Amino acid sequence: MSNDWGRKPTSLPPLKAIQSFEQVARFGNVARAAEQLNLTPSAVSHQIANLEALIGRPLFLRNARGVTLTPAGEQYLRDVTGVLQNLALATQRAGNDISADSLRLHSAPSFGLLWLLPRLERFRESHPDIQINLSCSYESLHFGRSQIDLDIRHGYPNWPSLEVRTIRHEHLAVLASPALLARHPISEPQDLLSQDLILSEAALVQWPQWFAHQGVSLPEAPFALSFDRSYMSLEAASHGFGFALESSLLSQDYIRQGRLVPVFGEQRSSAVSAHHLVFPRTNANLPRVARFLQWMQQQLGHDLNYG
Repeated sequence: MSNDWGRKPTSLPPLKAIQSFEQVARFGNVARAAEQLNLTPSAVSHQIANLEALIGRPLFLRNARGVTLTPAGEQYLRDVTGVLQNLALATQRAGNDISADSLRLHSAPSFGLLWLLPRLERFRESHPDIQINLSCSYESLHFGRSQIDLDIRHGYPNWPSLEVRTIRHEHLAVLASPALLARHPISEPQDLLSQDLILSEAALVQWPQWFAHQGVSLPEAPFALSFDRSYMSLEAASHGFGFALESSLLSQDYIRQGRLVPVFGEQRSSAVSAHHLVFPRTNANLPRVARFLQWMQQQLGHDLNYG
């Protein structure tokens, strides 16, 4: 019997094998990958076995609970992440008007509504040849299946197989409408304990953590209002319904328009790295993506971390 593990790859792997590998790596389970691919589990296992034989080393470790990637498998996943995406885009572009270049963006809803949308006209003015397709949700979409060029995500940056460029110098600050602040002047954090507080459930730092950082104990009391979207918290605060603890990035236009004001100085704010530009590494080579990233750098005052 010949030993396939020592044989070097001599040809391109079948596309079906790459698809099987990518889905199994994503789910950590052959049966779930087979459902996505509309194949039998044995067919998916056969594709993986053929791919491992072609490469010459195992890509997965099998156990009773499923499969996990080997170091070689992790590297292979990073290398092929953009392959299916690029094939899908190439196929789509072949059928489109070659004069139209569509930039497909996905964004966390509050960033898309409060920061990106008001500034998109500036991008269109400087890049009139690029069409914009923007969708918003809190789910992290799969780039290949959703045909997304770039995703603007909210949360902790834990996407090791993707390029992540974090927006820097974002802070969470206490904000209020000028009218509310005139009625209820605030000098110290403890002054807020008797006021209506608006809870932003999606924020990475919330009221209990902020008060603890200020050395103040927050009593067990219900919040006046709570929202799962930052744009709702900011809008409620701008109407004078209470004090909000929200992002300086998302509240920029509210503050500029005078609808909200920071209650304290910067020393009372909490630094966060909450918003990130995320995309397959190969997408940085797409001219439309490169131009959008350059524009974002200009709009943010070069506050992007290219880590």
